Amino acid sequence: MGTKTKLLPLVLALAAIPAFAQTAELWRGPRVVIVGIDGLSVDGVKTANVPRLRGLMARAAWTLEARGVMPTLSSPNWASAIDGAAPEQHGITSNGWLRHMVEFQPICRGADGKFPTIFGLLRSAEPASKIAVFHDWRGFADLLEKQAPDVMRHENGPAKTTAAAIAYWKENRPALTFIHLDNVDHEGHAHGWYSPEYYKAVEAADGYLGQVLDMVDALSARESTFILVTSDHGGTNHGHGKNSLAEIQIPWILAGPGVAPGRIASLVNTFDTALTVAWIFHLDPPQCWIGRPVLTAFTPSLVAAHANLAAACTQNGPLTRAAFSGHTN
Repeated sequence: MGTKTKLLPLVLALAAIPAFAQTAELWRGPRVVIVGIDGLSVDGVKTANVPRLRGLMARAAWTLEARGVMPTLSSPNWASAIDGAAPEQHGITSNGWLRHMVEFQPICRGADGKFPTIFGLLRSAEPASKIAVFHDWRGFADLLEKQAPDVMRHENGPAKTTAAAIAYWKENRPALTFIHLDNVDHEGHAHGWYSPEYYKAVEAADGYLGQVLDMVDALSARESTFILVTSDHGGTNHGHGKNSLAEIQIPWILAGPGVAPGRIASLVNTFDTALTVAWIFHLDPPQCWIGRPVLTAFTPSLVAAHANLAAACTQNGPLTRAAFSGHTN
């Protein structure tokens, strides 16, 4: 009995697991769409009228007690979310306005000199995969490897950002997409984090999220697509960057195949985001990442099956991964 024949029972047993495969035209593994809503506070989720977010939470694993990193600024926190580490590791400690964004050297670097992110990790492991980043805030582009995404585009405003991301997704069905929306943070600074204008901005962001969810459903892609909604920080009064729970606590909401709906009982840090996405894609994270995948967000059967696949890959090498190349989800 050959190795492929021996692997057949494991392949059948893991038929529900998202796995890699790439043809010339179509990514045949899991897809991940991250919607990063800048400045979305826990209070904003609780107080604003957000029917699409609440509908997503009903089928998602979620927590409103995830924590960002210090300082509670956008660059350090979005960097931590996409690179699995804290400022102590990646070195990004500010937005670069009043002092250097990187105040000390990161503890490790990729080929382009940047601290490795989930985008670079996926690009290295699966060179033919499609990766897309659409950002409403120009500063987001400074946080990741420039060559990792197939497209990295800044659009003015959340409406254009969402529309551009949806148009690209319909055409290309990328493996990994990041959509950054900035309108909530703008209104927090302009009118205050507890103002009617702020809550209206949260409701508008909920509408943009709804457009993404509608697109995924219209394309019958829900069963193969993970949707992760999170933020970089909350706020108090007209700002953020200090040491309060209102600033450091953030929502973290994950829906998709094999996700266990309900409130996540374990602690979640923003640097766990990259590790969770890496786990979904069966990627080995760099040793300089300090986060961990949020395994309590998934069903025990999926976690066990994922571990079996990892063990099979370790035992049989590249042939094992090839044995899964025909699986679609």
